[in-house]
Amino acid sequence: MDWTAISLSLRLSACTTLVLVGLGLPLAWWLANTRWRGRFLVEAVVALPIVLPPTVLGFYVLMALGPHSPLGSFYESIFGQRLPFSFQGLLIASVLYSLPFAVQPFVSAFATVDRRMIEASWCLGVGSLGTFRRVVLPLAWPGVLVGIVLSFAHTMGEFGVVLMVGGNVPGATRTISISIYDHVQALDYAAAHQTALAMLAFSFVVLSLTYALQRRSTRAWPIR
Repeated sequence: MDWTAISLSLRLSACTTLVLVGLGLPLAWWLANTRWRGRFLVEAVVALPIVLPPTVLGFYVLMALGPHSPLGSFYESIFGQRLPFSFQGLLIASVLYSLPFAVQPFVSAFATVDRRMIEASWCLGVGSLGTFRRVVLPLAWPGVLVGIVLSFAHTMGEFGVVLMVGGNVPGATRTISISIYDHVQALDYAAAHQTALAMLAFSFVVLSLTYALQRRSTRAWPIR
């Protein structure tokens, strides 16, 4: 077992999930409530990583973070290092790649919240932020938790985007999926099988938890 790669994958997944919660919740709330006719364009951009080949997304992210790009040159001038083939660049790519796995469950969860309860909160003098924190989030929490679990698990299994943007730097960008690939390339099938089996068990537990949460959410908010 490559514990360094496992530790890096867990850290990357945790950081990615935290960023997605901060970015995804406001975006999902806006998507669930906006009446803008061009909403479908934003939804398409958010869902793009689901249908786009990971290598294609990774290539364009690599170009966007490169030293000759505005973002890449600005980051290098401030921090003195480049984004490609670094943990920070890997984090940006992971956030973009896992964005739909967080936002879409968030949107579905917010859509189940009874609008009358939100309006009642407003009538009692509670502001928009307070209503979101005290009313919306507690009622939508099972669906929000599904998005958190899925985004964490999806980041753990990344390969194409990670390889394109982060490469294979031990201790810095070598995640568990790349570790399995390296074991297979070295014909070390025993080590590959051991790590892959652990990932299989992890994925099964995550999916079981996700379906259990979705079932609980459906029971809490039956379809009328």
